[in-house]
Order: sequence, then C-alpha cells, then structure tokens
Amino acid sequence: MPITVDIDVMLARRKMSVGELADRVGITPANLAVLKNGRARAVRFATLAALCEVLECQPGDLLRWEAEVPADG
Repeated sequence: MPITVDIDVMLARRKMSVGELADRVGITPANLAVLKNGRARAVRFATLAALCEVLECQPGDLLRWEAEVPADG
C-alpha cells in the first residue's frame, strides 16, 4: 500500500509509549498497533483527529504517500 504510517516517529519525538498513546486516544493498544504497523485498511477521522491532538501534530506528520514500485515481471 502506498500510504506509510509514521506514528513511531511521533511517539519517539514525544517520548511516549504505544500504551500511553492508546490510553489517551481511547483505542486499544492492539488497534493502535494495527494502524502503526501499516496493516489498517481504514482510519476514522475522529481517531486521526484524536491522534493529532494527543501528539500535537498534523495528519501529514502521521501519514504520507509513497509511489509503489512496479514489480518486474
């Protein structure tokens, strides 16, 4: 998927654990891990807004688009 999730970067900058972020955002650590590891198929705007509020950042700090490299076949 060409969307990369950079929650780890923001967690490191804020010196915050996954558990603390999940607690403050109001989602389970398991659901946060799915999002953080790029396995999520969707994210609610309310969740994205809560992440940005807690991490004091913009959505673009958490998500970025990267072009897919076509497989040689």
